[in-house]
Amino acid sequence: MSRFSSEQLEHEWKSLLLGVSPAILSQIQILIKQHANDMATHFYSYMLQDPVASQFLSHDQVKTRLHNSMQNWLTTIFSIAPEDDLKAVVALQVKVGEVHARIDLPVHIVLRGARGLKNRFHQLLSASDALDDAQRAQIFQLSFSIIDLAIEIMSQAYSGFHDRNARAEESYRLFSVAQNLVSEREKQRAALLDWENQIMFEYAIGHSGSALPALGTSEFGLWFRHKGAHAFQGAVETDEILESIKKVDQVLLEQFQTQAEPNQQDRVLQLRELHVHAKAIAFHLDNLFEQHNELEAGRDVLTRLLSRKYLPAVLNKEVQYARRSASVFGLAVIDIDYFKRVNDQYGHDAGDAVLQQVAAILNNSARGSDYVFRLGGEEFLIVLVDVKKDGALGMLQSLRQAIQNEVFRLPQGQTVRLSVSIGLAFYNGHPDYQQILHRADTGLYKAKESGRNQVVVVDMS
Repeated sequence: MSRFSSEQLEHEWKSLLLGVSPAILSQIQILIKQHANDMATHFYSYMLQDPVASQFLSHDQVKTRLHNSMQNWLTTIFSIAPEDDLKAVVALQVKVGEVHARIDLPVHIVLRGARGLKNRFHQLLSASDALDDAQRAQIFQLSFSIIDLAIEIMSQAYSGFHDRNARAEESYRLFSVAQNLVSEREKQRAALLDWENQIMFEYAIGHSGSALPALGTSEFGLWFRHKGAHAFQGAVETDEILESIKKVDQVLLEQFQTQAEPNQQDRVLQLRELHVHAKAIAFHLDNLFEQHNELEAGRDVLTRLLSRKYLPAVLNKEVQYARRSASVFGLAVIDIDYFKRVNDQYGHDAGDAVLQQVAAILNNSARGSDYVFRLGGEEFLIVLVDVKKDGALGMLQSLRQAIQNEVFRLPQGQTVRLSVSIGLAFYNGHPDYQQILHRADTGLYKAKESGRNQVVVVDMS
């Protein structure tokens, strides 16, 4: 469990049970046994009112396995006595949460069902003549607290399982094409060409329409839809390739099937359009493979530093580590002074050369445990892990001096001198990493405003 240990959750559950008399616990157990079937029915009917829920839970499932499981769950969580071992009941909630994560059932649907469950229990309890108002109030409070605690444990388990799955998914996504990029690219280009040649041959011998092989079910199409699109997800080229496959199969080949005997001119135009789509797919595929090795490895293509998209993951990890270990990490935002002048005077190739050389100095100055990012443009960031404040400041002053002393060599043989401004902030216990980022940015702004070529520390204490 990520937020609370199992022992803490068991203690909290036991405290709820000890807060009422045995008579109240007995009354709750009687009510649940009487109405478990009704409450289970209401739970799922209320949950299925959400249109998203129907994607995950069919009514047949509700009537068979899930309805019975819900009754058993209600009976179990309300049959526990304070002297019982609560490990099993906590473990049950964890298991249920992990099942929800495994089927990717959104948490908000479960929370909706729990809300409906509490509403129904309130109605049933209010209608009971066997209880006085004081007893009803105690039963209301305890039963609702138990349901809330059980759902909370499920949600924690759901989150942990989902995060593990996400990491595994990402690892697989990278693994799926990273093993041998060159051979995979050539293999898939050959498969695409083979499909195009097959189309040309079939069309040349008079076949058309349904006899022509669909791109989506070709060797290339199957690979891309099941592996390539997953490996390159999020890239514009991926969407372009999928759209071209759809256009070829659902428009062009469909036209071939419904069209009467085409004349020679129409035949040439149709084949030319197919060739254009195949050529565009090959172009986009090349771009994806060329980008993959650096971008999907988390590296900025130009500088080979870490790319910005992985900064949240790193900072979240360092915040958690610092909170667990009572350690401190520093964040340094670094900006090249007057970088625009380099681009304006010498051109963008010179600017790229400067960025690469600055990146090399940053990498050489940082420790192996630190993280060096290119944020974009001429701005960089270093996460200085587990540091002493004086040591971090000294390291950055040395870095600033090294850049000031460096002679930067440009593509046309010219040289240029540069400096950097640096804003430095240290972790102060705040759980949101955006706070330390904001303070480091403030330090950089102050360094720029007060003359550049300096390190400004924000909140040193």
